[in-house]
Amino acid sequence: MTIETATLAERPEMADAVEELDGWPVFMKQDPFSAFYYGQAASTFAEHALVAFRSDDPGVAIGRAYTVPFRWDAPIDDLPDGGWDAVIRRACLGQLSGTTPNAVSALEILVRPDLRGTGLSGLLLRAMSRNATRLGFTDLVAPVRPSGKHLAPTAPMSEYAWRTRKDGLPEDPWLRVHVRSGARIVKVAPLSMVIPGTLDQWRSWTGLPFDRGGPVVVPDALVPVEVDVEHDRAVYVEPNVWVHHPLGG
Repeated sequence: MTIETATLAERPEMADAVEELDGWPVFMKQDPFSAFYYGQAASTFAEHALVAFRSDDPGVAIGRAYTVPFRWDAPIDDLPDGGWDAVIRRACLGQLSGTTPNAVSALEILVRPDLRGTGLSGLLLRAMSRNATRLGFTDLVAPVRPSGKHLAPTAPMSEYAWRTRKDGLPEDPWLRVHVRSGARIVKVAPLSMVIPGTLDQWRSWTGLPFDRGGPVVVPDALVPVEVDVEHDRAVYVEPNVWVHHPLGG
């Protein structure tokens, strides 16, 4: 038995199975920009949507990897501070305007919960790179959500992203996978994902009381949620880390 990957352009019948994969906390699904991409992931961006499956059970999705093509004419080191939100906006507007993309950005890699820790995320990352190369691109970037940052929610991302082990590799496990795959850490995207909501909405998303103002630490959040009780509002501004994978062309 082996793990295989295919695009949704090649396996359109797996679109529903891919969409049913889950694993993100509820509040992460409330980003206002997500609908711009996910509503057309299996259609407009089917060549950039990958599904993983076992060779002996090819109809069951066990992981997915989503990317988008976009236009970026500035230096890689100047990738947008808006990170995830910004690249979705740029990709979707580029599709509407007919702009020719010249780079690909990863959006997410999601592995079925019972298969996490098996190396499948790294396999999907490599499949992303191969697919972008196949489509003629020479740059794959990613606004990475460091997998260990939720354990240090008050640490500045500008410090956390550059933590290294004795061997020089990133301390964060997911950043380490990227660097081992040939990526370079470029910069922090401080405004990568902005999720606003009323206090009742945040209570429903997290089960927390949200009854005091100021920063509130939420499980699985990379930084605290800022709460304004007087105005019945809370906002989560997630920083991510831009990385760059040069491709073979």
